[in-house]
Amino acid sequence: MIETDPGLTVLDRPDWVKCGRCAELVYGKRFTRGLQVCPDCGDHARLTARQRLEQLLDPGSETPLEAGRTPHDPLGFVDSRPYPERLDQARAVTGMREAALCARGTIHGHPVVVAAMDFRFLGGSLGCGVGALVTAAANESLRTRAPLLLITASGGARMQEGVLSLMQMAKTAQALAELDEAGVLVLSLITDPTYGGVAASFATLADVILIEPGARMGFAGPRVIEHTIGERLPAGFQTAEFLLEHGMVDAIVSRPALRTTIRHFLALDATRDPDRVETPAGAPTPFVSTANEPDEGDPWEAVRLARHSARPTTLDYAGRILDDFHELHGDRIGADCPAVVGGVGLLDGLPVMLIGHQKGGDNLAERQRRKFGMATPAGFRKAARLMRLAAKLGLPVLTLVDTPGANPGPDAEANGQAVAIAENLRLMARLPTPIVTVVTGEGGSGGALALAVADRVLIGENGVYSVISPEGCAAILWKDPAAAPAAAAALRMRPRELLRQGVVDHIVREPPGGAHTDPGKAAALLRAALIRVLDELLPIERTRLVRERGDRFRRFGVEPDTRTEGSA
Repeated sequence: MIETDPGLTVLDRPDWVKCGRCAELVYGKRFTRGLQVCPDCGDHARLTARQRLEQLLDPGSETPLEAGRTPHDPLGFVDSRPYPERLDQARAVTGMREAALCARGTIHGHPVVVAAMDFRFLGGSLGCGVGALVTAAANESLRTRAPLLLITASGGARMQEGVLSLMQMAKTAQALAELDEAGVLVLSLITDPTYGGVAASFATLADVILIEPGARMGFAGPRVIEHTIGERLPAGFQTAEFLLEHGMVDAIVSRPALRTTIRHFLALDATRDPDRVETPAGAPTPFVSTANEPDEGDPWEAVRLARHSARPTTLDYAGRILDDFHELHGDRIGADCPAVVGGVGLLDGLPVMLIGHQKGGDNLAERQRRKFGMATPAGFRKAARLMRLAAKLGLPVLTLVDTPGANPGPDAEANGQAVAIAENLRLMARLPTPIVTVVTGEGGSGGALALAVADRVLIGENGVYSVISPEGCAAILWKDPAAAPAAAAALRMRPRELLRQGVVDHIVREPPGGAHTDPGKAAALLRAALIRVLDELLPIERTRLVRERGDRFRRFGVEPDTRTEGSA
């Protein structure tokens, strides 16, 4: 038998291969049809750069890209063999000039520029040649405004090129920064393994980071870490699953689903679907029409209804009001808070970024896992990351608020809860894209406001919104938590009271008895409300939009100037 890579063994009988993980025999043609994914254990065997391009690009769409000449042997480096000999051998084995291939092409008809790395070529190491190719691909993406797709596989920087190899990290990061400034989408597909200088530069600077199941990524490799700290690492360390849990990647995507998933992101262009029909004049309104009538019923019962565990969650609404919704994960610092969810989808043909609190629905274990919708700093930072991505691509931001408040735990405080909330308030105040907030249930304190500095603020007919929970207010001012019903009345936190104060702009109708009685109808009403409000906001020039958003919040708590001209 012949060893080809750690995940695959080709037997002397070429019709069969043995999986490197589970050791099961797989018929070769079946293995190829399955994109070299083991049908028994799901192990993803390593692919060459050429195989990557052939699997992802539409047939016949590929146009190769080249880069300028780079130093062949800048240091005259010799270890056990001269560096030029290693290069010549790598070129003979792979048929490639360098450890990456770059091309223009299409995926499901959408233009894309691809830079794909090949681990067979000196471990996919980042040297001057790879840096030049990745930069050339970024420059082509900048020129054509086609999204850039980076497919990484690397052991790190190329030591034989010394500090010039190190400089490629800054060079490629600079190229991606130019794409950020130009509003061009960058996708990264992490494959096994991706380490060192590649992981610490272009691989993790993408707007959306996808990773194959089981793929590993990190700055230092496991052996280096264990040798340095003298400890054994936990099982699964630096794997795709570990990285998702720790907020470093957006999604784990199996190889058969890659083309469809990538197509979804390539299709985001912040333009209206030309076939989209605007809300017709005279269509039934999804809004409660008047604030003149008092809110009916007991204020405390209104709070209890807003908190009803069966009210639709953000993910429930995402599945009902958006087409082709893809959730994105992680704050890129160290966590993926389950109390805040977000992602991109189509609202009546319009690409939008949806972000919201996720309480967990009518399942206690799930509500506990979701921290009852009380976000940690990682949740607010995830939201901020997605808002910045929306602004870069020109996508409207929709936020759904349903939380008793920010997470009050000691870990949240130690990780900068107050700072994370403050940063979101500042970011949303100046974000150059339309923002619409809907309080779908309970809007509590700064944890709610951190997702609610918006051009238009809506509230469900059975929602509430306040500076503090009634229980908290009662404990502080009444010195008695049992006074919560009295506090609920005093705080005037119900929809019509909020509308009269100017805190919300519209009240969204709900089915009789509340959104939980008919989630489908509730979603239809919310969808119609969002379409109406976005129809109003989208034509507004962005500088004016931000200015008017600022004016909105400056007015709160200020008495109107009633002086007439010439008065003292």
